[in-house]
Amino acid sequence: MPYAQSSGVKLYFEEIGTGHPVIFVHEFGADHREWETQVRWFSRQYRCITFNARGYPPSDVPEKDAWYGQDHATDDIAAVLKHLEIERAHVVGMSMGAFATLHFGLRYPEMASALVVAGCGSGAPKSERETFKKQCEATAVRFLKEGSAVLSRALGLGPTRIQLQNKDPRGWEEFVQHLSEHSPVGSALTLRNYQALRPSLYDLTTQLANMTVPVLLIVGDEDEPCLDASLFLKRTIPSAALWMVPRTGHAVNLEEPDAFDREVQEFFGTVERGKWTMRDPRTLAGSALIGSSTRRG
Repeated sequence: MPYAQSSGVKLYFEEIGTGHPVIFVHEFGADHREWETQVRWFSRQYRCITFNARGYPPSDVPEKDAWYGQDHATDDIAAVLKHLEIERAHVVGMSMGAFATLHFGLRYPEMASALVVAGCGSGAPKSERETFKKQCEATAVRFLKEGSAVLSRALGLGPTRIQLQNKDPRGWEEFVQHLSEHSPVGSALTLRNYQALRPSLYDLTTQLANMTVPVLLIVGDEDEPCLDASLFLKRTIPSAALWMVPRTGHAVNLEEPDAFDREVQEFFGTVERGKWTMRDPRTLAGSALIGSSTRRG
């Protein structure tokens, strides 16, 4: 099996296709397999890389808290790219992976040609931080006591997962099956040290406002925990666009794979043609009716 080393941890990865590199970063409830539809499509034109986060076999499952966290998740993306001798790539992240993708754009902007940040924001509002931390700890305890096979179906029936079950029952069953195979220890330590302890997006306003890497934000309109955060990111990042997907929950790439792939492909093409621009500051004027007389440029 192919592995990349990242601060003493082996990360399992797969790659296929040729062209500009695209690396996919999975969410908490998923692993590299949930990107299969995207890989099959984008590998026609791109070099596609998927990998399993630390704590997700066949990647290593460290058993110490210190080996998990936001910084490790961000650096792991860079480690996989450096192992493959890739200097710059498009980065596509979902949920937990979207947080890592966003931080990658802040920490390694020279390595990011474009960022797709999908389903980003669970637990981000400061008013929800303590409740979110308690939920993460309670779920971590359940993973250790009950195991992934028991927890997988409960998580699969969460309020932002029902949409996938309704649209694609077989796809939902596959998602739940993959989740049932995850390491209880890896899932618990990820919840405790990454999900619960990552900084709120709202604490990163200054850094995000200075971001120039092209960003496509994606959120389902029924992904309630991520709606407000996605709007915040759109308003804060001057290089960002927001695509809101109707009647869709959290895992947009699984629920609406064709639409997801088309939108992301159009984004990549626009970036590669040099046509992705920063937001025109005139669109931020206070009046909703009367524009400024100042000409752009």
